[in-house]
Amino acid sequence: MRPTLLCAAFSILGPLCWLARAEVQVLTGSTFKDVVGGGHHVLVEHYAPWCGHCKALEPEYNIVGDTYKADRDGVVIAKVDCDAHKALCTSNGVKGYPTLKWYSKGSTKGEDFNAARKADAIVEAVNQKAGVQRRIKPAVSAVTELTSSNFNTVALDPAKTVLVFFGAPWCGHCKSLAPKYDTLANAFVGDESVVFAKVDATQEADLANRYGVTGYPTLKLFGAGSGEPETYDGAREVADLLRFVNERAGTERNEKGELGKGEGRLAVMDAVLAGRSIDAAVVAELETTAEGLQGASKRNADLYVRAARKVLEKGPEYLSKEAARLEGLLKGDSISPEKRTLFMLRKNILRGMEGAAAAS
Repeated sequence: MRPTLLCAAFSILGPLCWLARAEVQVLTGSTFKDVVGGGHHVLVEHYAPWCGHCKALEPEYNIVGDTYKADRDGVVIAKVDCDAHKALCTSNGVKGYPTLKWYSKGSTKGEDFNAARKADAIVEAVNQKAGVQRRIKPAVSAVTELTSSNFNTVALDPAKTVLVFFGAPWCGHCKSLAPKYDTLANAFVGDESVVFAKVDATQEADLANRYGVTGYPTLKLFGAGSGEPETYDGAREVADLLRFVNERAGTERNEKGELGKGEGRLAVMDAVLAGRSIDAAVVAELETTAEGLQGASKRNADLYVRAARKVLEKGPEYLSKEAARLEGLLKGDSISPEKRTLFMLRKNILRGMEGAAAAS
């Protein structure tokens, strides 16, 4: 899981809203005192958004955040943006970034936390201080390894958008990019139309030469239906890469894998519904329109057709009831990535159809 804001209702619910979470908690000047000095040990990273060392620490620190739960371990992993909360960081004795401070249970006095800035070293130090024995969960990569034997099948699939990372094991910039690339791949888990892949160019020199790779890392995007790749030459931060992939793939994913409200919606299907109540004629027209589409568009169009058929069977109230049911399911943590993506797409389409029905 990725960092999120504390509950908006923090002042009402108190710490109960984050007790069961395993993630990095984002603290502010007003919420800091509600977390630190209470019934949990707290490790706080004081950082600045522009700080290079902070950016390098972020993926490691996120792993630490995913390792501990407050209600289970008595440990909270948190961070404070010192640009936004300068007074708080100054009062905590912060003079450089990143600065890690350990606050023992019941104490508001921070101790310098001097473990190496790697997830395993930080976890080992937290375990010693808190008297627990947590281990880092083995990383499951969503990045597809490509070789000459599977490159054409994966990268040149006309139904998919594929970003390929050409790198080398000894390349320092590749090592820096790798955790960010994993974050991107994890954000798209469950969406079969977008693939993140990598090639060890030292082992697959023919592939590297074939696509003009002369330095590392090199990122090339193979768009759906296009055999000619586009070389990415923008900034190598998660936000920039995410924006690039979303633009090229027509998706609206954020870093946590959540879909924007417009993803899944299709203009050609919405046009059929505009100003009309759903009846047998509308369903037939939706079916005909869906037949002319391919790839992800065909998948989404079929979801329109499925929903419209249900409206004929159960009435227009089906749209709002089913969307509400899906929203409830999405709040759980036990759904597979594939199911989560499907539920988010269906919810977006149902809400769009509900709006069209209300306007008819």
